[in-house]
Amino acid sequence: MRALVVYESIWGNTEAIARAAAASVGGEVEVVSATDAPPALPDDIDLVLVGGPTHAFSMTTQKTRESARQQGASTIPARGIREWIEQLAPPSRAVRVATFDTRTVSPRLPGSAAKKAMKRLVALGLEPAAKPETFGVHGYGGPLADGEEARATEWGASLAAAVSGR
Repeated sequence: MRALVVYESIWGNTEAIARAAAASVGGEVEVVSATDAPPALPDDIDLVLVGGPTHAFSMTTQKTRESARQQGASTIPARGIREWIEQLAPPSRAVRVATFDTRTVSPRLPGSAAKKAMKRLVALGLEPAAKPETFGVHGYGGPLADGEEARATEWGASLAAAVSGR
């Protein structure tokens, strides 16, 4: 199996989840930031994982990323998953996709970057491998809530099993 993991991370929490999930997928896995993600999916990709932080009830925007900078974030990506998805070419064949997001545990706010990303990716022609997943973060900058990296590792393994049929 070949997988591509595309993430957007401002505080490092979403990247940690992306890498934990990728570590258990097996096969050949490439992990890239949304800034460096390809404009088209390679023809031999079996699974795409896409994740980003939830900002203002959805995927980040340039405005919400600037707000994060004003709150002390020092790593602001030039392009988030929203922009990557908007520029992504439709796949040449059926490709399975799973999405995830990170958001604060408290206060528990509505909205989900993962759900919005999944909706847009399905509209492009990708097929859901699982329902969108959320991983908790303490406060806006983290750290990740207890057990979330381990849960991401389990999630990655379950996605691989579902896609490869093992």
